[in-house]
Amino acid sequence: MFSINAASIPEGLAQRLPAEAITIRIRWFGLAVGYVFVNVLASPPHQAQLNAILALGAIYAVLDTFWGARGKAFLGEAPLFISLMEAGFIGTLCWFDKGIDSPFRFYYFLSLLVCAIRYAPAITYTTCLFHAVSYSVLAYYHAQTQGDELNSFLLMLVFMGWATWASISLTGLLKDAGGRLSELNRELQQNQTELEERIAQRSRQLQESQAMLVQQEKQAAFGLLAAGIAHEVGNPLAAISSIVQLMNRKKLEPEMHERLGLIDEQLRRIQGILRELVDFSRPVVKAPGLCDVHAVIQSALDVAKYYKRMKGKTVVTNFDASPAQVRVVRDRLQQVFLNLILNALDATEEGGELQIATRSSEGSVQVDVVDNGSGIPAIMQEKLFEAYVTTKETGTGLGLFVCRSLMQEARGRITLVESGPGRTVFRVEIPVA
Repeated sequence: MFSINAASIPEGLAQRLPAEAITIRIRWFGLAVGYVFVNVLASPPHQAQLNAILALGAIYAVLDTFWGARGKAFLGEAPLFISLMEAGFIGTLCWFDKGIDSPFRFYYFLSLLVCAIRYAPAITYTTCLFHAVSYSVLAYYHAQTQGDELNSFLLMLVFMGWATWASISLTGLLKDAGGRLSELNRELQQNQTELEERIAQRSRQLQESQAMLVQQEKQAAFGLLAAGIAHEVGNPLAAISSIVQLMNRKKLEPEMHERLGLIDEQLRRIQGILRELVDFSRPVVKAPGLCDVHAVIQSALDVAKYYKRMKGKTVVTNFDASPAQVRVVRDRLQQVFLNLILNALDATEEGGELQIATRSSEGSVQVDVVDNGSGIPAIMQEKLFEAYVTTKETGTGLGLFVCRSLMQEARGRITLVESGPGRTVFRVEIPVA
């Protein structure tokens, strides 16, 4: 058995396959009826000759079936030759049977129907002409045709013409309906593809929005926690500082005054840290404003210096001398730089170095954050800015994703310039004000 994968069939060929199957069934039906008539019902005198002719027809039907399984028609490039061959085939069957009164004359109608299904109307009309000539020659040589036989002959020719017109009209309607259905099916598949793409796009956007919301909720919770801790710790520190200052005013030993001075200095340092936490955790101002990129970077470094991974590492800044004024939401830009700095600190071992360099270039300010850590695996570099992608065992995979979204809102961009063992460079580009 032959099987055809519908997905691999060209469109025009796919439309012909049902018609080919119908024509093949019509041929086999006609041969089966012919064999039954010759060998069971009638038993005509020329039974052997008729069986031999039907055997030739069966061979042709087998070949047509084989080609049809491959989506083609046997000798489909020469339809008129097939029509001429069928006209001779049917005329020969009628000759060895009963002439123009033979039941095999109805094969002419089957042949016309098959031709109308497979080929253009011009081919079908030409086939009708061939069959009319075949039937006329049969009538001329088989017997003297007169009286009722003449009327039957003429009526048969009329029926051939009518059958030709009817077959062409019917198959034309069916072909038009099939073509329209195919067109509607294509449009439906195209609309389905577009709908699936839109659903996938909306799903990605929803996932990204949810990821940003999760990150923002975590930052808001951290801000509230930091503000609460700063408030609760700040009051006792202020009291302790006041007591230390009062004690330092009294007459004490010089060594005691020196120690009280050290205590007061450390208390002031702790209070400075708490103020920085409160400033970092204050509500975000969403309105863009003018700010200096260098000041924002320094603010991010002031927060990062308390990070535990900062120990034993060096931060080198190389700021461009030209002004670096940009119009952005300051807190969001600080969040981008802080995330890059913390990621660089996580990637470097003790004794490592972090470099931050700025320069002005073609209407924008470029900031390069460079570390000499282990680098990012090549397989992860292409999807590094997607949600939930991380190289850390305990990371959320939202930091760089949020940074990219914040930079897009600021009409800037963040890119991974290069990454490998010993050197990783992230670049932030922000339009100047």
